[in-house]
Amino acid sequence: MTKLSKLKIPLFTSRVSAGIPFHGDTHVDTYLDLNTHLISHPAATFFVRVDGQSMTNAAILQGDILIVDRALKPNNNSIVVACLNGEFTVKRMRMKGKSVTLVPENAEFKPIPITDQMEFEIWGVVTYVIHNLCQSR
Repeated sequence: MTKLSKLKIPLFTSRVSAGIPFHGDTHVDTYLDLNTHLISHPAATFFVRVDGQSMTNAAILQGDILIVDRALKPNNNSIVVACLNGEFTVKRMRMKGKSVTLVPENAEFKPIPITDQMEFEIWGVVTYVIHNLCQSR
């Protein structure tokens, strides 16, 4: 059984404007437990750090941490962590009929059509990406 931490961080009632600045209050309404917002299936969820540049146009960058849920069924266009011929990769999964292609989100990389000769397994669906905005990449 997975034990989740109970670190609670203040959640302000006012929102931050991404448009015209506004005068907001600084009233703390409640405390936010990130586990309840980011993890739906604790026993089936894992974290993994990204190594590479193939998903940059999906805002998945080198060093990011992915939250991956193994309980979710991948759909067409889901971003998945897959094991392909013994190596892990993160890609967008495109399905058309019975064919599956792992598609990068960077034009410098080529799509990978999955064939019967490949060892292929979906490890989970990426649900969230954690970026560090204060560190240069």
